[in-house]
Amino acid sequence: MEKQVIQSVGFRNIKDAEGKTTGFQFKVRLPYYRGIFLSQIRPGTLFIDGEKIEKDRITWVINGEEYTNEEMRTNFQVHWSVTKPAVLKVKKEGGLAQGYHDLKYGFCFTSSYMPPIIQSNLDPDQESMVYMPEFGHHVNERHLLIV
Repeated sequence: MEKQVIQSVGFRNIKDAEGKTTGFQFKVRLPYYRGIFLSQIRPGTLFIDGEKIEKDRITWVINGEEYTNEEMRTNFQVHWSVTKPAVLKVKKEGGLAQGYHDLKYGFCFTSSYMPPIIQSNLDPDQESMVYMPEFGHHVNERHLLIV
């Protein structure tokens, strides 16, 4: 895996069974030394080339299974390992054009040993007043290529 949270490997368009391009995907790694359960994740807003992508158009793939943001919120069983990147699938008719694209995406997660006052104001779309990249508390940006 790469050091950056948003991985360059796996950034590509998605096609349905008929060969129609229905969106794109990218991978993110967990910037934490332990794994977490899906209910701990606080997904943020995705921007691709400045265009805001609503959260309901994104599904997360963990351990080969797809989950919406709503499904993750109440899933206390599935564990995301630090050694396996998650795939984020984005519904976007026609996908992305060939060439470079700017991705901006933040997510954060709760931790059982962090004080509630710190976690109560977690906002995956804003930089934290305390920079803690190991907890995913920052917005990630990459300039990636689709060929």
